[in-house]
Amino acid sequence: MTRPTGKIALVTGASSGIGEATAERLARAGYVVYGTSRRGAQPGKRSFEMLSLDVTSDASVEAAVGEVLKRDGRIDLLVNNAGIGVAPAGAEESSIEQARSIFETNFFGLVRMTRAVVPHMRRQGSGRIINIGSVLGFLPMPYGALYAATKHAVEGYSESLDHELRTRGIRVSVIEPAYMKTPFDANFTAPDAKLDAYREAREGVDKRVNEVMATAEPPGVVADTVLEVATAAHPKVRYPAGRLAKRLRFLRRFAPASLVDAGIRKDLRLDAPSVSRPLSKARAF
Repeated sequence: MTRPTGKIALVTGASSGIGEATAERLARAGYVVYGTSRRGAQPGKRSFEMLSLDVTSDASVEAAVGEVLKRDGRIDLLVNNAGIGVAPAGAEESSIEQARSIFETNFFGLVRMTRAVVPHMRRQGSGRIINIGSVLGFLPMPYGALYAATKHAVEGYSESLDHELRTRGIRVSVIEPAYMKTPFDANFTAPDAKLDAYREAREGVDKRVNEVMATAEPPGVVADTVLEVATAAHPKVRYPAGRLAKRLRFLRRFAPASLVDAGIRKDLRLDAPSVSRPLSKARAF
């Protein structure tokens, strides 16, 4: 692991949770860190500066990236963390407009940031881009189809982009956490076209998610993984973050598809939503 010496890092969605923990961890490691949020600087003592940035706005992205370049002349690390969560809901319960809105932040916001930063990394001949994905980028999430779809998109985009840029001195990686104990779920987007046909299953999945969140790992687990990736001499494309994520990545790779499928349905009680029974945390996602 190499030690950064004043390298410049830009972390989106850094006002709380994974983004804030990541920005703090990078700052302690010696990076000059700029965090961003739609609300800009908020009260509180931080070891990094906050900038105002809305990843759904071309003008806002260009302004924030331009400000960092004006101050420091380069960007060595981009951490794409900004995103929105979606409350459990059937795929049919979100309008097309809502689906577009979710993708606009979780996927196109990441693409917008990448397109703004890559030209500068190409000119300097080096850089790292780390995208915060999810285990839902390689696993399905019943009653979370749209969110899972955005994370599957991040996986494909990240791997393809890494192939394109690695000969130019730029590496791209995606980090795959499972549940993390953050305020992320406090601002979940609720479905805008609820149907009574899905009510019982939706409420059951929501209850299960809350159960697992109560014992989730802290966001520092992801922050430590970001630093590991940022300073790796030969970074990999994918990094599961945390104990549960590593177990799920192992199961997805080596377990029969039918076993993974049955485990997901059992864990979320999809075949018997009214039955309450203890379940193995190892099968949660």
